Amino acid sequence: MQRLIFTFVSMYTLSWALPLVSQEEVSFGDPTQSSTDIIDLSAYGAALLGKPDQELTGARVANLSADSDVNPEELGSYLEGDILVPQPAITMRNGMVSQSLRWPNGVVPYRIEGDFDRQELSIIETAMEDYHKRTCIRFVPHSGERDYISIDSDFSGCWSAVGRIGGRQRVNLQLPGCLRRYGTVLHELMHALGFLHEQSRMERDDYVMINYDNIRPRAWKNFRKADISEAFGVPYDFDSLMHYSARAFSWNGQPTIITKEAKDNIRLGQRLAFSDKDIEKINRMYACGSRLTTPPADVSFSTPEPESSMVTTSSSSSIDPDNWIELLISSWGLKGSFEEIPEV
Repeated sequence: MQRLIFTFVSMYTLSWALPLVSQEEVSFGDPTQSSTDIIDLSAYGAALLGKPDQELTGARVANLSADSDVNPEELGSYLEGDILVPQPAITMRNGMVSQSLRWPNGVVPYRIEGDFDRQELSIIETAMEDYHKRTCIRFVPHSGERDYISIDSDFSGCWSAVGRIGGRQRVNLQLPGCLRRYGTVLHELMHALGFLHEQSRMERDDYVMINYDNIRPRAWKNFRKADISEAFGVPYDFDSLMHYSARAFSWNGQPTIITKEAKDNIRLGQRLAFSDKDIEKINRMYACGSRLTTPPADVSFSTPEPESSMVTTSSSSSIDPDNWIELLISSWGLKGSFEEIPEV
């Protein structure tokens, strides 16, 4: 009898000790939630969790030259460079985050909490308008919803969680580095919607080769290929906003990603605008269909760099679709030399 009582007490105590989540957080995993809304993150486990890193990541982004051909989100010490769930933001579920969810009906409440000036706010607002024009995603000012994104500007680089993790979740855009390229804002918001990096797709080896000799050893894990990935039937996309640049995480300035077809190399890592396939994936993931209220634009790569005079304090900027190649070359600094970001 004493042994039975001891076992019961032990199990009762353990049941309180193991689930490190509140009842509110447990409700996030509502069993009535459609399985199509679940984003499986189990392969990443505790690697998603960490702390915003000022010493290394913040310093790298701050030291990044404006004409470097490396994207600022590729400088992070986080999972794959810019995927992070800050540990204090949610209580660790036994040390792991196994899944996130899509945003109901594609509606994403948001709050601007960073120290952005008027022009920087305009860039963020224009990015949101780009989603509104081409997808059924709607960013709406936060009005008390439990789940929302907080757009910050901490000295910790460019980063976001993947999908809706519940409660307040941060999307960080360090100034000025994370706003030099308009597409970096689109990229981090795509993470928040539930998208992973393009070169992590399970079939990526059919399209690109990873040169580990040129990758910083500590960054090898960032090039892990997914065992199973969901692309919603959309083919591999060299033009995707979610693709690494050719020299991502390079220690010597040499390419870390090489396309099977040489002509595709220049397309890697662009941060000018959505590709057509980016739009297709978003609309398929969120089953936009008839919910699209504005016809998609006819031309891809039509959004300028933020420092361009075409980006104004209005969210209805005039766009010239004929100069995207020149913008691509100038934004990547292809005529300049590679600038190595020193270890801090």
